[in-house]
Amino acid sequence: MSETANPMAEPRIAKVCVNIGVGEGGQQLLNAESVLELVTGVKPQRTLGRIQNRDLKVRVGAPIGCKVTIRNKDKIQSFLKEAFWVRDNTIPTWNFDREGNLSFGIRDYTDFPDQKYDPEIGIFGMDITVVLERPGHRVSRRRKATSKVGPHHKVTADQSRAWFVENYNITILEE
Repeated sequence: MSETANPMAEPRIAKVCVNIGVGEGGQQLLNAESVLELVTGVKPQRTLGRIQNRDLKVRVGAPIGCKVTIRNKDKIQSFLKEAFWVRDNTIPTWNFDREGNLSFGIRDYTDFPDQKYDPEIGIFGMDITVVLERPGHRVSRRRKATSKVGPHHKVTADQSRAWFVENYNITILEE
């Protein structure tokens, strides 16, 4: 960012959400929680079923997965550097939505540096979502005087791709 540029126009990462869907409670869910804590360093929270599906054996209110939300800038930086390294610093263009958010998956937690396979835990993949926004976006979430964010202040997919290439030195696959 140059000195003459508007600091309110510079995108930043609001949060990173990491999710592991297990589909059932019990030991499998406990293992998934321990994997998330190993990889992110943050205590995970359980996700609960919202609809009943007898074919998948999911009940309303039953634990079916776990998630972590990272908001600390230092933890976000280190986690994303490792996550992009696992993906060989290459992300397809379709992983960006029109609001500029990035979502991608990792097949196995043992692909992360310093992670060893533990037969008691098993293999778990995870979904990672990075929310990118500009300063001032809080007006859409605050309790008092909630307001809309204008279209010129929202981050577009093209701006998001350029920001990730510049800040994380990743390659975007165009297809």
